[in-house]
Amino acid sequence: MKVLIINSGSSSIKYKLFDMPKEALISKGIIEHIGEKGSKVINHHSGLEMILDKIDGVELVGHRVVHGAEEFRRPVLIDDNVIHKIKQCCAIAPLHNPANLTGILACKKLLPGIKQVAVFDTAFHQTLPAYAYIYGLPYYYYQKFGIRKYGFHGTSHEYVAHEAGRILKKPLSRLKIITCHLGNGCSITAVNKGKSVDTSMGFTPLEGLVMGTRCGDIDPALVTHIMHQQQLTPGQMEKLLNKESGLKGISGISNDMRMLDAAARSGNKRARLALDIFIYRIKKYIGAYTAAMAGCDVLVFTAGIGENQKNIRDKVCVGIFAHLKIKPRVLVIPTNEELMIARKAMQLIKETR
Repeated sequence: MKVLIINSGSSSIKYKLFDMPKEALISKGIIEHIGEKGSKVINHHSGLEMILDKIDGVELVGHRVVHGAEEFRRPVLIDDNVIHKIKQCCAIAPLHNPANLTGILACKKLLPGIKQVAVFDTAFHQTLPAYAYIYGLPYYYYQKFGIRKYGFHGTSHEYVAHEAGRILKKPLSRLKIITCHLGNGCSITAVNKGKSVDTSMGFTPLEGLVMGTRCGDIDPALVTHIMHQQQLTPGQMEKLLNKESGLKGISGISNDMRMLDAAARSGNKRARLALDIFIYRIKKYIGAYTAAMAGCDVLVFTAGIGENQKNIRDKVCVGIFAHLKIKPRVLVIPTNEELMIARKAMQLIKETR
């Protein structure tokens, strides 16, 4: 079966076409600059038309959807009700869900009669215990507005955890795994016996590690303090936290790890500070999750930085497991979220036949 996997962003569509269940990659690509000034690609509908001109015989479509809240704990066949519920989640994922939804609606028009499956980044983390996902706020806010830790990058964390088990030739039910998805966006997950039991991102992807342009964990009182001091609107404050902070904000140079590493090597103190903070925060989370699971068998690095920046991996690992008698295996596993989505879409189709 030819399965098309769509990852629709605000101005781009990434795609992969697989021959399943062989898991053979037939085609892949990206359409960029959608709707931007001077672009020939007017909208996602025309972008998807360009993709479908290059491929044929699509029998199933799988979509990455970033936020499923508590509504979606597993992949689902897309219908009008699912589309409505994904729209409702746009309020808590305004940067991602609207773009994901645009891809779904374009496919619905261009591939009538072809089944579509939504796979949610948040679904893997629905196994978190309440004590790990409830914030220290009045419980009313969880009950009324669903304010809790959701976590993200779930498809990536799940994929590399399964790959770690395959590499070690051990069932996930016997492994305590810490997965580090380190790219421009970063998150770490504790996977105990195949289930996510804690993760660094929260209600939004802003919580947790210092990232490319995101601040990660800060004292929440800083938000109102800075807003009062600088007379910032909520929108301006959100932009500061999401787009102007992290490695870029600390270094004053870039959010590109390669540029920061080069600058640090040449003596730039702020670039060195940004890297030190980045590494320290990762080590702190790994230590916390090792304690939470009472051990760690495998530490996995994945995504752009995790896969390609050996110097970062080496510095993270220095002394991190010195207290353990048996040291965990450290693995570098390239993530393949699209393949994981294809597997889940196929499994759902089998279950619904």
